[in-house]
Amino acid sequence: MEKKNGKGKEYYGNNQLMFEGEYLNGLKTGKGKEYYLNSKMSFDGEYLNGKMWNGKGYNYEGNIEFEIKNGKGYIKEYSYEGLLIFEGEYLNGERNGKGKVYDEYNRLFFEGEYLNGKRNGKGKEYPSGELFFEGEYLNDIRNGKGKFYYEDYTNTLKSESVFENGIQNGKTIVYFRDGKIQFEGEILYGQILNGKEKRYYKSGELKIEGEYLKGRLWNVKGYNIDGSIDFEIRDGKGIIKEYNYRDELSFEGEYLMDKKMEKEKNIIFMMEHYLLKENI
Repeated sequence: MEKKNGKGKEYYGNNQLMFEGEYLNGLKTGKGKEYYLNSKMSFDGEYLNGKMWNGKGYNYEGNIEFEIKNGKGYIKEYSYEGLLIFEGEYLNGERNGKGKVYDEYNRLFFEGEYLNGKRNGKGKEYPSGELFFEGEYLNDIRNGKGKFYYEDYTNTLKSESVFENGIQNGKTIVYFRDGKIQFEGEILYGQILNGKEKRYYKSGELKIEGEYLKGRLWNVKGYNIDGSIDFEIRDGKGIIKEYNYRDELSFEGEYLMDKKMEKEKNIIFMMEHYLLKENI
């Protein structure tokens, strides 16, 4: 397909004018104008290699919102329907510096640092209008230290970890809602426990400590809430006890590299738990 060169026009699906101006090698280069769906102008000026370079930007009502000179300025970007989608620093025709992104409900979606049009540096995410994540980015991907928050509009810290190419990979700490530590250890590839770790009861006492190997218990000790040893795994083998989120016993039996061999006590417990649940 031949690239656009020279003057041209682009239209919305309803044949309404969207852009008119000059092209070079398929990119907007030279004078041009963009329009909203309501036919009011959104930008009037010059482009360079497809990027706004010199000109003025307008809001949906036709009022001047920003001005760009030599690819630099503080801009506001709107959707074709007139909704604010970005505001921030603009350099060399791209987002460079601090900026904010908004969702379709005009709620803050992201705020942070940009470099060459991508998130680079520190930033915060608000996917549903409340703080969900804050940390470091590299080329639009979470990379470096990061923190997650409980989605309850309290900005309560949920976990902190290290990211590599968007995936948790390294030391991680998970917190209960009251701020006490629930888990601390090392995570590999976002989900596999690999290395030393500790887990705690809600009351703060140590629950489990030891080493995992590729997501499996390897050398681990489990403790009762009074601090006495509850079970021990050595070289991936032993008798374990597992508890649910309410710290109630849910499994007791033999363990061999994550293969459970259930005992009669566990079967009886599960039946009692099922009957109790049915009578709630």
